Amino acid sequence: MNLARLASLVAVASLAGAAAQAAEVTLKWGDVLAADHISVKMIDRVAKEVAAKTSGRVEVQAYPGGQLGGSRDMIEAVANGIQDMVTEGTANFGQWVPAIGITEAPYVWRDADHLVKAMDGPIGQEFNKQLVEKRGIRLLGTTYYGSRQLTTTSKKVEKLADMQGFKIRVPENEVFLAMAKAWGAKPTPMNFNELYLALKQNVVDGQENPLPTIQSGKFFEVQKYLVLTGHIITPRIVVVSERTWKKLQPADQAALQAAVKAGIAWQNAELLAAEKRLRDDFAKAGMTVIEPDVKAFREAVLAVVPKQFEAKWGAGMWDRIQAVK
Repeated sequence: MNLARLASLVAVASLAGAAAQAAEVTLKWGDVLAADHISVKMIDRVAKEVAAKTSGRVEVQAYPGGQLGGSRDMIEAVANGIQDMVTEGTANFGQWVPAIGITEAPYVWRDADHLVKAMDGPIGQEFNKQLVEKRGIRLLGTTYYGSRQLTTTSKKVEKLADMQGFKIRVPENEVFLAMAKAWGAKPTPMNFNELYLALKQNVVDGQENPLPTIQSGKFFEVQKYLVLTGHIITPRIVVVSERTWKKLQPADQAALQAAVKAGIAWQNAELLAAEKRLRDDFAKAGMTVIEPDVKAFREAVLAVVPKQFEAKWGAGMWDRIQAVK
């Protein structure tokens, strides 16, 4: 047998061995966002790193675009061990850990760094402990999803009064509902994967999301105005089913945790950079960019929302977050 033939057989055997190892553990990671969103690209980066660190023994598979269901569907599936992982907004976990809802409260964060420091510290550790105990979900890390901005189909919004009766799509959680009501708007909860068509057909008057999500969801195609309210700095958390976690070998747990941490650092940097350029991109695409009276939007919400949810968030939690430097 010549050396070339021998080398070929060795390569084939190595690939076969890697494939066999890859089948040992497969982790299904879902996201409602489109495949080209930075959050989903993060999953692909994590998958490559996990495969490398485990010699192909652990495979991470991405399921973007709501392939595995809506936000609540996937969270329930992860909690029940049917699905392994999901990236979702923190407020969607509030039914099990009420205090975590504060992380998506309007105007609670100063900036992305403030968010990450709080969630990587004792406050985030408390949330994780409760998620594991109450719902069998483990928090692996917190991503910066961006500063949420308002878009409208046809109405020019420059001041708070312009929001009276405005039918706005919001995620299915009570903090967003309360915020919209404080503005005088009519909140309409709706799954993310239904939103584009709803905007196109004027089922709602507008929506609110971070700029990269407005891009990946192609909402700029069916929205005329971009209103820079900057009302919420949104975290999304990467969680894994505790059942899945316990099945992993300690070395594989460490590999997954390290890969998620590195992936989040990359994602956050990419998202911050994207936000800087997207405002101009949307203007070039034909959207009218408006800088409204943000102070009025902020004051209307802070006069109502923190008091409304203090019992659920826990007395003093707002002040603890503000104290994080």
